[in-house]
Amino acid sequence: MTEEKGPWNPPLPIGSGTKSKLVSGSHGHNLALSLSTVFNNNSCKGNKRVPPQIMNISSDVTVNEGSSVTLLCLAIGRPEPTVTWRHLSVKEGQGFVSEDEYLEISDIKRDQSGEYECSALNDVAAPDVRKVKITVNYPPYISKAKNTGVSVGQKGILSCEASAVPMAEFQWFKEDTRLATGLDGVRIENKGRMSTLTFFNVSEKDYGNYTCVATNKLGNTNASITLYGPGAVIDGVNSASRALACLWLSGTLLAHFFIKF
Repeated sequence: MTEEKGPWNPPLPIGSGTKSKLVSGSHGHNLALSLSTVFNNNSCKGNKRVPPQIMNISSDVTVNEGSSVTLLCLAIGRPEPTVTWRHLSVKEGQGFVSEDEYLEISDIKRDQSGEYECSALNDVAAPDVRKVKITVNYPPYISKAKNTGVSVGQKGILSCEASAVPMAEFQWFKEDTRLATGLDGVRIENKGRMSTLTFFNVSEKDYGNYTCVATNKLGNTNASITLYGPGAVIDGVNSASRALACLWLSGTLLAHFFIKF
């Protein structure tokens, strides 16, 4: 009687196995990323040259400003490829970041958001390239708010521009009264980073100080803007109005922030 035997499996070459590292995500989750570095027996013979290939790379990520971020890019090839990370969303020649599989960014800033390119290169073939996008959330700040002078009976527009991620929501106030489109002949338009308050037929009662408030889930900010008539002196008015606005807005905005978010 002949004993049946299964197919013979050759032993794995020395050094084969799994290469892994634990990567901490931005939200406190741990992500275990692993790459098999096992080549079949034929590819190991004669030191066969293998083009670079990225086998595992981090997913797109969204974090709050000040967080720490770790990106991972694992590649195989023979000779072993050099892995380089580069920030694409900067000026030409300033995008080099790291020559390593792991890219670690501590205390990330808003200007470090954008696309990061991982490139794996050896001298066998063209590099293998993959991209990861980092989105950095930050609270609003008002970058443009200008006082406007207009005569009675004319059309007047106050504008307020705020930068924020996620995009800011806007509100307009006069003293302690929140304004809305259609009330007292005004219109509020919000488009992207810009909000405008339009007066179609300015009257004496429209003159004064207005407050633009920009809010997102991370916080809020405000700016005082004055609508004034011909010949008005507004520097002193602005200073007094800003101080007064801070007193009542601190309570109003805090209550609104907690109710909404």
